[in-house]
Amino acid sequence: MKPEQMIYIVDDDPAVRDALSVVFELEGFQVLTYDTGDAFLEAAKRQQPACVVLDVHMPGRSGLDILRALNAEQYPAPVFIISGQGDIPMAVSAIKHGAFDFIEKPFDADTVVQRVREALDAAERQKDGGKASVEINFPGRELLTPREYEVLTQITAGASNKEAGRHLGISPRTIEVHRARIMEKLGARNAADLVRIVLTGEAI
Repeated sequence: MKPEQMIYIVDDDPAVRDALSVVFELEGFQVLTYDTGDAFLEAAKRQQPACVVLDVHMPGRSGLDILRALNAEQYPAPVFIISGQGDIPMAVSAIKHGAFDFIEKPFDADTVVQRVREALDAAERQKDGGKASVEINFPGRELLTPREYEVLTQITAGASNKEAGRHLGISPRTIEVHRARIMEKLGARNAADLVRIVLTGEAI
């Protein structure tokens, strides 16, 4: 099995696992499914997938617990969290713990595949072109995660939430979550403050 074609689906609902498995396999991915977080974590130690789709509500360990155990902020494969509309604060918390993006229920399985493809395409673009970009140092740079730094470079280049999300393969709402975290960490009040910090190297 090629790990770059492998999708792990972690959900205690067999109907969700089956539906997502079918559409991913039709799109040419290989799929492994897990009904508990512990079973997934064991598998993740043995082989890294291309992407993980993880339900936030799981028996035993929650999706947030699994993200912590996985050390998701440092995990190379993007982790998508599935959450209901009432779980948005939890989804925001998941982003803080390293989730790549979140998908709201009710969702269309084809949309999930499209979002995953966009994430994998964006990761390829970052691999090809991201290394060439020069790392910029500014006050508070060490406080930002790699993902937050990528979002910040998009914002300071003038990209809208939608444009930044398209470039990085994540939803505009997730860009908003990262933007709020970045502003909090750097003490910025608005996008202009962020640009000033990055371009002049002066703390606000």
